Amino acid sequence: MPGSEPAGITEEVTAVLENILEMSGISKSYPNVQALDQVHFELRKGEVHALLGENGAGKSTLIKILSGSEKRDSGTIVFDGRPIEHYSPSQAIDMGISVIYQEFNLVPQMTVEQNLFLGREKRNGIFVNKRAMSQTAEKIIRSFGIYIAPNALIQNLSVAHQQIVEIAKAILNDAKLFVMDEPSAALSNKELEMLFKIIDELKKQGKSIIYISHRLEEIFRIADRVTILRDGKYICTNRITEMKKEDLIRNMVGREITAIYPRKEFVSEECVLAVSNLNNSKVRNISFKLNKGEILGISGLMGAGRTETVRSIFGLDKCSVEIYRNGKLINIKDPIDAIENGIGLIPEDRKTQGLLMKMSVAHNISFSSLRRISRYKFVNTRKEKELVRNYISRLRIRTPSENQLVKHLSGGNQQKVVLTKWLATECDILIFDEPTRGIDVGAKSEIYSIMHDMVNQGKSIIMISSELPELMGMCNRIMVMYNGYIAATLSAGDFDQEIILEYASGER
Repeated sequence: MPGSEPAGITEEVTAVLENILEMSGISKSYPNVQALDQVHFELRKGEVHALLGENGAGKSTLIKILSGSEKRDSGTIVFDGRPIEHYSPSQAIDMGISVIYQEFNLVPQMTVEQNLFLGREKRNGIFVNKRAMSQTAEKIIRSFGIYIAPNALIQNLSVAHQQIVEIAKAILNDAKLFVMDEPSAALSNKELEMLFKIIDELKKQGKSIIYISHRLEEIFRIADRVTILRDGKYICTNRITEMKKEDLIRNMVGREITAIYPRKEFVSEECVLAVSNLNNSKVRNISFKLNKGEILGISGLMGAGRTETVRSIFGLDKCSVEIYRNGKLINIKDPIDAIENGIGLIPEDRKTQGLLMKMSVAHNISFSSLRRISRYKFVNTRKEKELVRNYISRLRIRTPSENQLVKHLSGGNQQKVVLTKWLATECDILIFDEPTRGIDVGAKSEIYSIMHDMVNQGKSIIMISSELPELMGMCNRIMVMYNGYIAATLSAGDFDQEIILEYASGER
């Protein structure tokens, strides 16, 4: 009964009574890897609890154990006051645990409403009630402040809209505990605010949320407490009001990172790439120049045409355009033409577009350089090993060996493999589309350092990013796009976050 607690009851005991989840002494090992070592985590009712750590720290393994998709080696789990042993993902959902994974769990060939109600269709007797499902799907999607047609195919939606469908599907589970693994990675600022409003409403309803994100500014906006893992071990748990950004970074990486963005160096006025009057179905009259040793940023909201612009330059999408390479008009019909002209593209989605996930680190690195390491159509294995081992060392790719399957690497190391693949081709213009999406602050710092070294060697970079601090910290110029056009191009001395957002939203 309220007020009947013994005198002197501690805040710690009260907190335990409020916990919906307690994970104690959780350990999990794989061949040659101790993924988790005696990890502790607790979640209170009506709380947003951030789970932080570098890629490879053990966050995903802990969540897989909670979701029932992996079995723990040791440790205990108490959910909603009941100890639970080994269970399946479907049993976890039935208990009230809903996980939104970073990798989408959607059927591309099915519609929005079909994905939302897959396996739990609304029925009138033996018949599926499509009208009821469509109305419910539309209602929940509209709660995000946007409209997605219930009969739209998932494969035709943007990454941002697919993410929103995933979140809507989890909300429909009526779960007690929501795990959100990088839910904001593909969302614009407006969509992100909608997500935060939904999270605030879930809290008011007494729901509990584990929130995983590499965007530390989000943690201070949304979280009540934070738990940090490092190298599979529990490091600390604190109220977010007691932490500063520097504290989070230090506990995550185990060292001080004094300067996340390297200092900009002198940029030559020598033009290495000129794009004139690029037009396709998404963008119009795009013209710009890229100088030697420059990082040119491209900013804009979702749908502004950023990715469509660079895909056309790389020969992936049809367009009308004039492209000059070192002053000479070139014709890029496909990616092979782009590569032969020294241009590489690190795509937005590294797992589906940048990597061969079921192949080794070595094959992924050497794949684009077969001409360099082959003779008479046969690969010189000695040259291949030298190439691969050299780049693994140079970029400090953390892998047990070059024969490790790339799907088993952390996100940051996967991104390094994509980057290495292009560096091995010796291209001197690299296009980075969201180069640090889904990777931790330590890996980000390493990617920035590699980019900095590249431009100091005379290479040039086009960089697309949805994170304005990243663009402002790394770029010499930023080209802002709005609705398929270039709204403005700003030099480093004129960078202002508010002004860039005004151009990107069409307010200027």
